[in-house]
Amino acid sequence: MLKTGKAILLSSLLMICFGAAGQGLPEKIGITTLPGLQFDKVQFAVKPGANVELTFTNSDDMSHNLLIVRPGKRAAVVEAAMALAEKGPEMGYVPKSKDILWHIPVISPGEKRTLSFTAPSAAGAYPFVCTYPGHGFVMYGVMHVSPTLAMPTPDKDPDVPDSRKGSGDAHAAHHHGEPRLHPYELKPPYLYRAFMEESGLASIAVRLPHELAFCWDAEACKLRYAWAGGFLDTKDFWHGHKNAYPKILGEIFYRDGEAYPLRVGNRDLVPSVVFKGYRMVDRYPEFLYQVNGLEVQELIREKPDGSGFERRFRVPNGLEPVWFLHGENDGMKYDASTGEADTERSVRLSPAEAREFIITMTRKQP
Repeated sequence: MLKTGKAILLSSLLMICFGAAGQGLPEKIGITTLPGLQFDKVQFAVKPGANVELTFTNSDDMSHNLLIVRPGKRAAVVEAAMALAEKGPEMGYVPKSKDILWHIPVISPGEKRTLSFTAPSAAGAYPFVCTYPGHGFVMYGVMHVSPTLAMPTPDKDPDVPDSRKGSGDAHAAHHHGEPRLHPYELKPPYLYRAFMEESGLASIAVRLPHELAFCWDAEACKLRYAWAGGFLDTKDFWHGHKNAYPKILGEIFYRDGEAYPLRVGNRDLVPSVVFKGYRMVDRYPEFLYQVNGLEVQELIREKPDGSGFERRFRVPNGLEPVWFLHGENDGMKYDASTGEADTERSVRLSPAEAREFIITMTRKQP
């Protein structure tokens, strides 16, 4: 009887020390970010039923989340996250889906979060992905569940981004020995998060049809400059060269010359601004930010004839007049869909008019 009691006690102690599933201490996995919408780790392996402790550190200058999904369901989850539209921010860009197994919510730059879970009992490839708007097409990797911890090489792994195939290095930017100018192939419009010259650290380069492109400065919440011709040569940037910037493959024809284009309540007062991210609308990024605490949405498209841009602004909750200002001698002709010309360089809009208006920018002929 005494021996039986001792056996039970020993069994209980073993259960406490090694876990009820007999898997031992948690398998600790660390993931962080790299410039250009990348996880530093795009593959890792755990055994079926293992206790996993995954810590995600956001060392980027933009917010990210991390979702682990069922095999083969990454694209479907990314599409579902995009379909959240205006509900995305309040849901953390995590759609309600049975294909999502676990997730780390959106975390800001410099933050980290730890997720503890028991790995699936079924072996397979379980992708992980960031579903922040626009990120899911390139920012992903895979957790392999395998009794032997086996996993394919990055080149042969369909759940590893193309930009990370070739050398297997965390900063790889070549595929089968050929330089890649872009991390993924898309027809315009599409975008890159990158460090751009003459712009803030948090920059977004957008490729539009008609061989047009622009740089959006997320730190300053404004259109910095635009160019025509080729897009970007990013091979040095994607390869992780120190202090490397993507090279513009075209001619810059516009630079913003105004301290800040939008003013609220007082035309002469430069406002404070806060970037709140962006969402994809018909594959175009709509930038979300605040001007003196007031919500603003801005979407930039090409003019149908390719001669310039159409900038659609929405200020849905304003109670004061809004002004749009532009610089002098910047090579552009400006037209507003509504409002009243206040000076040669500004348009005044009532709160009702500011709920949605379009500023058309047309290149002047030499």
